[in-house]
Amino acid sequence: MNQSIIKALSLLDLFTDGRQELSLKEITEVSKLPKPTVYRLLASLEYSGFIVKTKESENDSRYKLGIKLMELGYLVSEQLELRKIALPHMKKLAGQLNEVVHLVISDKNEAVYIEKVESTRALRLHTRIGKRSPLYLGSGPKLLLAFMGENKRKLVMEEMCQFRKLEKHLLLEDLQQIKQRGYAISYGEQDVGTVGISFPIYDYQGNVVAALAVSGPTSRFEGQNLDYIKEKTEISANHISQELGYKNEKNRNLPF
Repeated sequence: MNQSIIKALSLLDLFTDGRQELSLKEITEVSKLPKPTVYRLLASLEYSGFIVKTKESENDSRYKLGIKLMELGYLVSEQLELRKIALPHMKKLAGQLNEVVHLVISDKNEAVYIEKVESTRALRLHTRIGKRSPLYLGSGPKLLLAFMGENKRKLVMEEMCQFRKLEKHLLLEDLQQIKQRGYAISYGEQDVGTVGISFPIYDYQGNVVAALAVSGPTSRFEGQNLDYIKEKTEISANHISQELGYKNEKNRNLPF
């Protein structure tokens, strides 16, 4: 573990409702760290936006928490709200299909699985909440990449193609097809012999904030059953979007 990072984060914990602003001297005394170390850590936190220097004198300086923490807190609260709204619909969908259901979001250049409802079948996928995946691998991650803002998608793809052996033009064709049909489907991309189907979840601004993904063995994702899975997954994704404030004609008079 990186001890410098741990020490820097421990300084953030010193700020409370009763101590919203602290001096360098106070931080040094409470943290029991050498003053030069505290000053160096505070300088790094200030540079990153986690700390703001409010006053400075020859003898001492004063600090308070920075706006960056509020931005990160807002992102966390959005994810918690998304999970809270999505979970009942995920449970209902899992009950209808008896397949594993995931909620997937993008974090920087990766996809993160933030919620999961398991299947009761003996033959099922073994995944976990918190799992990370490249954005080019699997139906949920690729759907998020396909619906990402153009500038951000270009930057992500440049980085992915730089460090991995990816055929950029083939990936672009795949992403274009996903946007055109409105959902993503993948065969054996994360686990051999499995299929994944994902539909977008929109927020009140019309941005895709998550993918609702259903996964299972290929043998159960064929013919009429595949059509049924797609239909129910799309309806569930639309209901979640509606509760997040998304306004769309498709969301009117949705079946339950």
